[in-house]
Amino acid sequence: MQGPFDGLSWADSARDVEALGYSTLFVPDHFHQGYGPLTAMTAAASATTTLHVGSLVLACDFRHPAVLARELASIDLLSEGRLEVGLGAGYNPLDYERSGIDMDPAPVRVSRMIEHTTLLRRLFGDDQVTFNGEHYRIHRLDGTPKPFHPGGPPILVAGGGKRILGFAAAVADIVGVNPSLKDGLPRSAAARDSLAERIDEKFQWVREAAGERFDSLEFNAWISVAEVTNDATGVAETMTQRFGVGAAEVLASPIILVGSPAEIAERLHERRERWGYSYIVVQGPKAHEFAPIVQALTGS
Repeated sequence: MQGPFDGLSWADSARDVEALGYSTLFVPDHFHQGYGPLTAMTAAASATTTLHVGSLVLACDFRHPAVLARELASIDLLSEGRLEVGLGAGYNPLDYERSGIDMDPAPVRVSRMIEHTTLLRRLFGDDQVTFNGEHYRIHRLDGTPKPFHPGGPPILVAGGGKRILGFAAAVADIVGVNPSLKDGLPRSAAARDSLAERIDEKFQWVREAAGERFDSLEFNAWISVAEVTNDATGVAETMTQRFGVGAAEVLASPIILVGSPAEIAERLHERRERWGYSYIVVQGPKAHEFAPIVQALTGS
């Protein structure tokens, strides 16, 4: 779940999410949206007792891994292991334009994210780190403090392209299989990239790259449109032009979750059987609407 809720403080939002039965409260990493993610995760973890907190996702261009590893390990240690670390290459031109940070071409940003993630893993470990890469250089650095669990918090890498999904399959604990958000890609193209046939292809990339790791991976779906309704077809028909397909195919996309509670539960079961999605993220404004479904599916 991504928050916060209108009319509530951040701490009260976190406690509300926990009480509603959600497992994790995610925060974004955009300069124009919400609190600073590291502070927000720390505050949410401090206000709760069982809720996990996570980033969806931290843009690696915005922080050096030596600095970020220390902050993340601190959050993980202080929350007693309730941190999840989502990482991405950065995709929103607005973030770069407004901050003045150079937005390199996508292949460069992905290469930087790969080095960044590799370094976080090593700095979460027990050994002193020396690293001379294309983008980062570290000399005899001990990552301190050490995270709550040996090896550090679970890492989530999300993406829609073959290279980033291949890396996620080989390294991450949680893989977000999403539509591609390449530079300048029209919204309609991104929507079509989320259709079931394209997701089949993306999972094949993941399976090939993961090898024996595949069965141990957790798969995350970020829901773009979530709505509880008795007229799922009517809602889907408003999106057919953008997706370029009929209502039934829109409803089959794993970034769309629309229908009655029974229909939504059935769709989630179908997606788990077809692809393995078990980690579903709905946005904050929909949290109360979807809470009964969460409670029915989890038995809480």
